[in-house]
Amino acid sequence: MGSMENIATGEGDSEFGAYVSTPDAAAPKAAIIVIQEIFGVNRGIRSKCDAWAEAGYLAIAPDLFWRLQPGIALDPDVESEFQQALDWMGKFNQDQGVRDIAATIDHARAAMDGGKVGCVGYCLGGRLAFMAAARTDIDASVGYYGVGIDGLLGEKDAITTPLMLHIPTEDGFVDAATQKAMHEWLDDHPQIVLHDYVGLDHGFATEFGKRRDEEAAQLADGRTAAFFAEHLG
Repeated sequence: MGSMENIATGEGDSEFGAYVSTPDAAAPKAAIIVIQEIFGVNRGIRSKCDAWAEAGYLAIAPDLFWRLQPGIALDPDVESEFQQALDWMGKFNQDQGVRDIAATIDHARAAMDGGKVGCVGYCLGGRLAFMAAARTDIDASVGYYGVGIDGLLGEKDAITTPLMLHIPTEDGFVDAATQKAMHEWLDDHPQIVLHDYVGLDHGFATEFGKRRDEEAAQLADGRTAAFFAEHLG
């Protein structure tokens, strides 16, 4: 169902790869950008794209680590690869990553001759989804267990389109004080909804591996699907 395509940078000076999955029969009803974790565009991210395509969306997962090394695809359950991912994360320019997401939005709209575009991100991608909501013209955004969002709360007034955040309360990378700050700053925002998952840890909605919690993943993904159906059509 999916294949690799090239996307032009916003500056027009280069191209980067993206995994693209399209509906089999009908024209896509909208596009969804799937934003990677620190593990790159791996099997789990590609699987999420394929699932969105099966639901009728054009799904695109840009390779946001391409300036560091194209094609990174790591397994979080392999300790050596987990450590590699942390290293790549430390080198990654998140501001540039958001600009590449903006270029992906433009690419998606051109591919559909217009139409709405949403994004859904995980871990690092959850943070980038928040940044995209504040800094791009994305139509709707969803972030799963985004890390470091407390450092971005000052950008909340720039968010004018719907944003949903999934927050596991026992996230090993997002402590209770950070979660409290997110609720205090964001609960009254008219465009933002937060969902807590009590007792769950980071990565609970991964497609594969030991981090997944099936019941919570199904709940969160159902909320995300309903959210996109409402806001992307």
